[in-house]
Amino acid sequence: MRCPYCSKTDTKVVDKRDSEEEPVIRRRRECLKCGKRFTTYERVDMVDLTVIKKDGKKEQFDREKLKRGMLRAAEKRISMEQIDKAIDEIESTLRKKNTTEIKGPQIGDLVMKKLKKLDNIAYIRFASVYREFEDLTDLQGEIREIIKKEKSKNSK
Repeated sequence: MRCPYCSKTDTKVVDKRDSEEEPVIRRRRECLKCGKRFTTYERVDMVDLTVIKKDGKKEQFDREKLKRGMLRAAEKRISMEQIDKAIDEIESTLRKKNTTEIKGPQIGDLVMKKLKKLDNIAYIRFASVYREFEDLTDLQGEIREIIKKEKSKNSK
């Protein structure tokens, strides 16, 4: 591993964390040359997933693209940790589907479910783009559904 501070490759692992819930190993490292510490994340490189877009075009699944979309919707509302966990869960769900080709709307639906559980405003932000609301009436309808579900949840 190359030190991000001095670029030397002499490092040692001072702490390691992994869990069965998350497919990531976190390693805290120390550079033996400059003494600075940094964190690395190790993830198993799985079989590539291909996303079939609405227009039929195919592209490779891009975790970072998914993250950018969720970050845009969740800006100042959801922590980076929560977003990373949601993306891990979405990717895990996709990889369990016994296929390497996933339709784009399946990913969008999974993102909407996760955002809805985390934050209604982030969900609405994402839904307004993903569902391509034409006007405020479409948006109002979605908000009414959320309010109705919140009221029924609170009355239980």
